[in-house]
Amino acid sequence: MSLDNNARTAIRIGIVGYGNLGRGVEAAVARNPDMVVAGIYTRRDPAQIEPMGASVPVHGMDSLPGHKGSIDVLVLCGGSKDDLPRQSPELAAHFSLVDSFDTHARIPEHFAAVDAAAQAGRTTALISAGWDPGMFSINRVMGEALLPDGATYTFWGKGLSQGHSDAVRRVPGVAGGVQYTIPVDEAVAQVRSGVRPALTTREKHRRECFVVLEAGADAEAVRKAIVTMPHYFDEYDTTVHFIGAEELAREHGAMPHGGFVIRSGNTSQESKQVIEYRLQLDSNPEFTSSVLVAYVRAVHRMQQAGQWGCKTVFDVAPGLLSPRSAAELRAQLL
Repeated sequence: MSLDNNARTAIRIGIVGYGNLGRGVEAAVARNPDMVVAGIYTRRDPAQIEPMGASVPVHGMDSLPGHKGSIDVLVLCGGSKDDLPRQSPELAAHFSLVDSFDTHARIPEHFAAVDAAAQAGRTTALISAGWDPGMFSINRVMGEALLPDGATYTFWGKGLSQGHSDAVRRVPGVAGGVQYTIPVDEAVAQVRSGVRPALTTREKHRRECFVVLEAGADAEAVRKAIVTMPHYFDEYDTTVHFIGAEELAREHGAMPHGGFVIRSGNTSQESKQVIEYRLQLDSNPEFTSSVLVAYVRAVHRMQQAGQWGCKTVFDVAPGLLSPRSAAELRAQLL
């Protein structure tokens, strides 16, 4: 398939939700000449949404069913806790789509629900695109396949965790705050050396919080509530810094993130091999959006080929992500 820059043949994308991720998708589409944003769909008042593209129409969610014929692929930009478990199956019955569902433990049930809807609707729906799950998932599979005698390690950070930051802000006495996940350098060095250490949660990552207190709040009580919080901080070495609101806004307003997947193994008794894939991101949502948009291209091609049902990144050949033709890829990148 050759790239055609003519707007009449561009892949028509509908953006569902317009927060950080939705804005990132619109920006990513602008960098892909074979795509166009056909519309933004929101639960908010459409008149309150100001897209980056002045000509991009904004609609209420209730108008989406009537636009079925004018959209090729939806990109769902809602949250994994409440939005995507409902939206993805509902919309996959009528539209091909890509989502970024990232609750790892619930991916099998999410896949089953979306697959049933997409099979019935003869659509193609790719779930859990992004960098983890997504790019890191691919590299975990590759590492295991290439080095069957080995061990895989995933490190996240240094980066701002949106879910953990939200948990910090919900602590009584906290007016604002963010949390960073930071790999432990000693653990990373061990893994990179080809040794296969058995690492605990505490040994792999530490957590650092920057908190603005409400007036009159007890700093020590807030610190204790954070560091002992089950499922979030109690299994980690966690440091809490108390700062002012201006410093929080000035120094911690961005959303950097990243990390790496390392597979260390042996191909013989004498030969140790180490594979590493790394991401260093200034903006977590912008990079995630770029991944989603690349998979839009693959989903559109798979749908046109009659490959219906739910898919994950494991089901997509790399060439389907590229705007280049197969011949161009062989000549220029192979």
